[in-house]
Amino acid sequence: MNTIETLLEGIQKGNFISVARALTIVENSLGSSETLLRKLDVQRTTPIIGITGPPGAGKSTLVNAITANYADAGKRVAILAVDPTSPFNFGSLLGDRIRMSQQFNKPNVYIRSVATRGALGGISTKTMEMVDVLTAANFDVIIIETVGVGQSELEIAGLADRTIVVLVPESGDEIQHIKSGLMEIAQAFVLNKSDREGADTFANNLNKLLRQAEPEVPVFKTVADKNEGVAALCDWLALPLHYDNFRKPYLLAEKAFKLLQFYRTRDVDRARLLADIKVASEEKNFNIYRFIDAWR
Repeated sequence: MNTIETLLEGIQKGNFISVARALTIVENSLGSSETLLRKLDVQRTTPIIGITGPPGAGKSTLVNAITANYADAGKRVAILAVDPTSPFNFGSLLGDRIRMSQQFNKPNVYIRSVATRGALGGISTKTMEMVDVLTAANFDVIIIETVGVGQSELEIAGLADRTIVVLVPESGDEIQHIKSGLMEIAQAFVLNKSDREGADTFANNLNKLLRQAEPEVPVFKTVADKNEGVAALCDWLALPLHYDNFRKPYLLAEKAFKLLQFYRTRDVDRARLLADIKVASEEKNFNIYRFIDAWR
C-alpha cells in the first residue's frame, strides 16, 4: 500500500498521527498534497462551529470550555485555531497551543494552530483545505477559532455550519459598527465576561437589535473562565443542523473561487516580490501598476 493510501486509511480511523501528517502536507503544499485532497472522503455531516470576535473577547477561553464539555461527554473534538501572520516575517505566534494546554492530554481532543498567511478574513486557503482533512477524520465536532472580526472578516461563514460571534460588555459602543456585517453571518452571539458591569444593558440592546432576525439569533451570556453559561450554549449547539440549501451553493462557489485564486497565484515568489519592490519603490517615478505588469 502506498504512502497516501496508508495515510488516508489512518485518517479514516481517526488516528491523530495520520491526521497531523496530512495537515502538515496540506498546509505546506508538499508534493503529495493535491493527490491527498482529491482522495479524501469528506464527511459533510460533521458539524463545524466557527467562533470569531474581537481580540480580548475570550474566544480561546470559550473554546476551551466548550471543548471540555464535549470531551467529558466522550465526543471526539478537533480544534483549528487560526492565528494572525506577521506581514513582515510571515511568522505566527500560534499561542492557542498555550491557552488550551489543559486539553492536550485528552485522547479525544486534537488541537492544531494555523497561521492566516495574510488572509484578510482570517481564513486562508490552507485553512479551508485543512478543515476538509479534519472532516474526513470522523470527529464528532470541529471548532474553528479565528482572529478578530471586522467588516471584511466574514469568511468563517463559508466554512462553518454555525458561526458564533463572541463579544464583551465593553463592545457596547461598537454595536452600530458591527451590525451591518456580523449580523448577517452570526447564528448566535455570546456575551462573554458577562459578570462585568454593563453586561445586562448590552445584552438587552443586542436582543432588541436581533428581534427582527429570521431565523432567531440567540444571545448567550457566559463567563467562560468560570464555566458559567457554557452548558446552555452547548445545548443549543447540540440541536439538529438545518442546512440552507439556497445559501449553500453560494458559499461553495465562494470557496471554489478562493481555491482557484490560490492555485493560480501560488507560483508567485513572495520573497523575490519583496526584494524587487524594495528596489523599485526607491525610484522617483515608481508606479505599482507598472511594477506588477512584469509579474502578470
